[in-house]
Amino acid sequence: MGNLSTSTHSYTIQETSKLTGLPESTLRYYESVGIIEPVERDASSKHRMYSEANLNVLDAIACLNATGLSLNDIKTYMQNREKGALAANDQVMLLKRQELRLKKEEESIKIREEYVNLKIAYWRAIEAGSEVESQKIAGDARQLTRRLKEIRK
Repeated sequence: MGNLSTSTHSYTIQETSKLTGLPESTLRYYESVGIIEPVERDASSKHRMYSEANLNVLDAIACLNATGLSLNDIKTYMQNREKGALAANDQVMLLKRQELRLKKEEESIKIREEYVNLKIAYWRAIEAGSEVESQKIAGDARQLTRRLKEIRK
């Protein structure tokens, strides 16, 4: 979303959706489950009117979501944010858990990439008629499969 001005402009749900990249249904859902505070309503139309502060919160939520943080963890994070320093340790622990999940995910991706490279080598060995090489590569691929299963536990 970038830099938002500090004007007192209000945004409709459609405008907010375009500015944040979040679908209107997601904006409504976040409000209904308490991830964001209830949004002010226009006095006459009763339509949601998002403030600059709402946009900043939604930007933070979108970034947390992009890290793969679960909605429950995002909700906890947003609730803890209001507590400031009192919740700092809880925030750090929540983010450290996510960091560990991302490290496991990174390791899993590296192993899957290695597996794909082994399979390419396997099929090249098959194409070349090298039975010994293809069997060695197949064994290496089985070992990688075991490693991947261990990481996913």
